Amino acid sequence: MNKVKNILVLVLMAGMALQSTIAQEVGLQFYSLRNQFKNDVEGTLKTIHDWGITKVEGGDYYDVPPGKFRKLLSDYNLDVVSIGASYEDLSGDLKGVIKKARDFNAKYVMCAWIPHDGDNFTIEDTQKAVEVFNNAGKILSQEGLVLVYHPHGYEFRPYGGGTLFDYMAENAEDFYFELDVFWAFHGGADPLDLMVRYGDRIVLLHLKDMRKGVTGNYTGHEDVETNVVLGTGQIDISTIVAKAGELGIEYMFIEDESSRVLQQVPQSLAFLKEAVKR
Repeated sequence: MNKVKNILVLVLMAGMALQSTIAQEVGLQFYSLRNQFKNDVEGTLKTIHDWGITKVEGGDYYDVPPGKFRKLLSDYNLDVVSIGASYEDLSGDLKGVIKKARDFNAKYVMCAWIPHDGDNFTIEDTQKAVEVFNNAGKILSQEGLVLVYHPHGYEFRPYGGGTLFDYMAENAEDFYFELDVFWAFHGGADPLDLMVRYGDRIVLLHLKDMRKGVTGNYTGHEDVETNVVLGTGQIDISTIVAKAGELGIEYMFIEDESSRVLQQVPQSLAFLKEAVKR
């Protein structure tokens, strides 16, 4: 029992040191603990708190009454700064999206998927999405909210002299991007290059590393067990975090979809603590 307590103390110290060393905050995407939330909502929130994390990305109540869930967030000092919204909601239920964002007191609204036919993501899909996001983003901005799109890799298919993502970024007038470095890399892009080229449009990050030896593609799908501790995979997380600091990116959310998430997140936090010292 004492060993467990000592580990928790070290994790808390790492989290506090990390937040005091870099300007932007390191948070957690709730999806990382989707399986744990199914069994113990309060215990899962306590785990996040015990890791020293205070900023989260979510939007689900996990079958808990909304008022009670928000009280639990307050009890464990967890601030939902970004909520998820579906493409369908952005195109058909913006009032509901705005209400949810206000209920959580969130600043960002994040969409993570554009519907398309199987693995066939086209320029027509892209153009329609840009229209939907610009329209929704304009209305959300009037409510003090920022719309971000989270690419999943299929957007990096070649198009013209660049990619479909380039088309999106160049035509994004009223929305921004949350760059998931895993999915960008999986889709054949260089996350650091994207940050350099589109730094003014990238306002949030998902930090996720990819097991060495994994080859990506344009599907937007991969075995979740290829998510590894930050700094142990193929992606240059240290350089990306440094660039995020230069660009003033406000929040970086760890997202670990693997079954080892409870073991890996504390290790990833420890890695980030060391990375920012370099």
